[in-house]
Amino acid sequence: MVLRPHKSLTPEGFVWVVGLTASLMALPVLAVFGTPVLWGLLPFVLAAIWALWWGLKRSWSDRDLHEELLLWDDHVTLTHIAPRRAPQTWEANPYWVRVRIRPEGGKVTDYVTLKGAGREVEIGAFLAPSERRQIYDVLSREMGGV
Repeated sequence: MVLRPHKSLTPEGFVWVVGLTASLMALPVLAVFGTPVLWGLLPFVLAAIWALWWGLKRSWSDRDLHEELLLWDDHVTLTHIAPRRAPQTWEANPYWVRVRIRPEGGKVTDYVTLKGAGREVEIGAFLAPSERRQIYDVLSREMGGV
């Protein structure tokens, strides 16, 4: 199972946002075109467009995280992969793993964890509560633990 967070901005949407912003910011620049004021205004307009582009790209790459859960009869592995960080891996025997859900009091609503091999790890904290409940149901059924 591979879990990924939802990304609301598509590549086409990114182009539209940056293009529309650049177009709208070009209007004041056109008003001063051919005057010395252009050279005073242009660096700020370009810096604002670059900052928007960089911020959206950074936000997009930060949401490039995912989790991979591999389940065999005698082994389970959960790997959390985040940008600019080393992957974090947890392994256990599924017979001893307990799947837990905390409707309240966790980091998020319907906080799902796997407990085994001396550790308790979260899974799907970036998902919506309804998706976390579905993950809990699937994992409880597949691992037989509650």
